[in-house]
Amino acid sequence: MAQRMSVLYEKKPCYDIVFTRSFEGLREELEELSAKEKKLCIVTDSKVDELYGEEVLGLISGQCRKAVKYVFPAGEENKTLDTVRGVYRFLIEEGFDRKDMLLALGGGVVGDLTGYAAATYLRGIDFVQIPTTLLAQTDSSIGGKTGVDFDGYKNMVGAFKMPRLVYMNVETLKTLDDRQYFSGFAEVMKHGLIRDAVFYEWLIEKMYEICERDPDTLEEMLMRSCSIKKLVVEKDPTEQGERALLNFGHTIGHAIEKYKEFSLFHGECVALGIVAAAFISWKKELLTMEEYYEIRDMFVPFYLPISVDDLDPQAILRLTKSDKKMRADQIRFVLLKKIGKAVIDQTVTDEEILAAVDEINFNEEDAHA
Repeated sequence: MAQRMSVLYEKKPCYDIVFTRSFEGLREELEELSAKEKKLCIVTDSKVDELYGEEVLGLISGQCRKAVKYVFPAGEENKTLDTVRGVYRFLIEEGFDRKDMLLALGGGVVGDLTGYAAATYLRGIDFVQIPTTLLAQTDSSIGGKTGVDFDGYKNMVGAFKMPRLVYMNVETLKTLDDRQYFSGFAEVMKHGLIRDAVFYEWLIEKMYEICERDPDTLEEMLMRSCSIKKLVVEKDPTEQGERALLNFGHTIGHAIEKYKEFSLFHGECVALGIVAAAFISWKKELLTMEEYYEIRDMFVPFYLPISVDDLDPQAILRLTKSDKKMRADQIRFVLLKKIGKAVIDQTVTDEEILAAVDEINFNEEDAHA
């Protein structure tokens, strides 16, 4: 049986997040969104299309005026304006107007890109998020942030565009390979660290079930994780203040992601960024040494990295300066005051960032010295 929660915008219901274990309920949900009167376009990538494209297309085909599918090559390297241009062209050729709707079927790349296309095509049409990865289900599908990368810089072009619905089929997590699955777990852990110490402890207690992908555990984990993001987003939908706490681990994480030319998954880079931010929190005497090492070591059983080979600290520092979270030439860094309590800090120095990068930097020459 599906479970749901409503996300509010300006204190009014904006959209529902539905947690379920199949795609079957999508028909009824789309009916509630007046899909019978609309053309629907599934936007997905080549990998997700192989798994679910035809199934979802078949489900919606009798529920709307017309159902079509646009597929682009999988990979972060395709999260670009060129791909969005392809979506625009396809929608124009298929005669989509402002009353029609896009369905983002896939992970974070698909959701972000489709949302941006929806925000900008004809100055805005509706879209639905159907996230199929843990990263997308716990984080990127919720909150209305959309965007694409520009010349390798993460999400530098974007818009706020709330979906009409987020529909999560938890069963899709079973088809992820281990690396992709655990990459998404970094964002789950982040939510506990910034807002809910009890949830953080629960994740550690449920380590075995999470690693084994037990459906009941995953559904509870997603609902608790999404409720944290929901509460933050509702208070600050366009990131004027508190929503920036969700960027914990992302400033250095995004820099590593670009420096490594996207050879590491986003969640892996977030895990590294969280370790670096927790290190800075310790050095600023916000966290104890014991808390820092516990946070660092808790990523290991979930197969996430706590160090990475051959970073150039100066290059990482330069990349943090180009992060979109800069304000008045000052990085708005998110640190931990304690587990479950994050704060925004604009006093982090270059020296502190360099020391944190050194902490997560694994250099082969040092190892054999």
